[in-house]
Amino acid sequence: MDTILGPLYTVVSWIIVQFHSFFSLIFDPNSGAAWGLSIVSLVVLIRICLIPLFVKQIKSTRNMQALQPKMKAIQERYKSDKQRQSEEMMKLYKETGTNPLSSCLPILAQSPFFISLYQVLNHIANNQTVGVINQSLLDSANKAHIFGAPLAAKFMDSAEKIESLGASLTDVRVVTIVMIVLMSASQFYTQRQLMTKNVDLTVKTPFMQQQKMLMYVFPIMFAVFGINFPVGVLVYWLTTNVWTMGQQMFVIRRNPTPGSKAFTERQERLRAKGKLVEAPEEIAAKKAAEEARQNRQQPKRQTKAKRQHSTPGAGAAGGATQNRTRAGSAGDAKKQSLEKKASQDGKEQGDASAKGASASGSRNTKSGQRKGQQRPKHPSKK
Repeated sequence: MDTILGPLYTVVSWIIVQFHSFFSLIFDPNSGAAWGLSIVSLVVLIRICLIPLFVKQIKSTRNMQALQPKMKAIQERYKSDKQRQSEEMMKLYKETGTNPLSSCLPILAQSPFFISLYQVLNHIANNQTVGVINQSLLDSANKAHIFGAPLAAKFMDSAEKIESLGASLTDVRVVTIVMIVLMSASQFYTQRQLMTKNVDLTVKTPFMQQQKMLMYVFPIMFAVFGINFPVGVLVYWLTTNVWTMGQQMFVIRRNPTPGSKAFTERQERLRAKGKLVEAPEEIAAKKAAEEARQNRQQPKRQTKAKRQHSTPGAGAAGGATQNRTRAGSAGDAKKQSLEKKASQDGKEQGDASAKGASASGSRNTKSGQRKGQQRPKHPSKK
């Protein structure tokens, strides 16, 4: 590895030495402030150079979130044909201009510098020159302590090795534990901020479950591997996490994902400042909803004991009134039923009388006709 990354060791050590020369004008050259700030400055320089990749990572992550429903549909449609599924996925990526690996670019680009710094600090701990760090600079770095812990000391180092660096085991353990906790906490908060504020919660996708899992996996990984990192590497990684957290907070505030909580908060801020122009229909709808909400009166909630204790007489009177009302209603209904029945009976009797009269008249008419029409007598009977 030293052969492959040898040139990068030289670059990293040269950058650290240049920053150390600058901070030596302010602090003691052998102090932890001069060497610690040199490592912090190295992180800042690397992260500034990685800003374009970070922007690309944000765009890729957002595009991946938007594509999750379509990707899920493709997986369900071609779940029995893996080759066709892969072809459709690649076609979708090509049409939308999305690269799944773009979200990993900042980490991949930063990894060689992380490994190089780790090896440089290991050389310093083993009292070996590396890159442009000569013996005099090596002696100065070995004397540098951050809160009592040497830059090259590790949590798992023995007491004899730590004493050879001019420190105590307790100081190294306390400093490394505090830095590991801060490193894991900053990583957890960064991932949680991404999940709770910059994700469209209306769309449930496997990507969200994956991000939620990483929110707990990454801090555990940092805690496990952190005990084997030198103090200088912990400084490097803690600074990287803090930079990532601040950079993400800025991006989420200024350019959040549509449909997320941060997007709603940004719309409210712009609306309060008068910078957000909304359609008249949306304004009228919101105004009507607000008026309806204000006009709606909610009854005051009281306990059952308070209701019974407050108006016992009123409750009894109300019950009596209600009973009388029910009785009156029942009597009215019964009265109306009787009247209706009597009316129907009278109508039936009237109809029967009319029918009888009509039949009698008809019979009388017929009998009269028979009585008035007499047959002529036969001539023989005259």
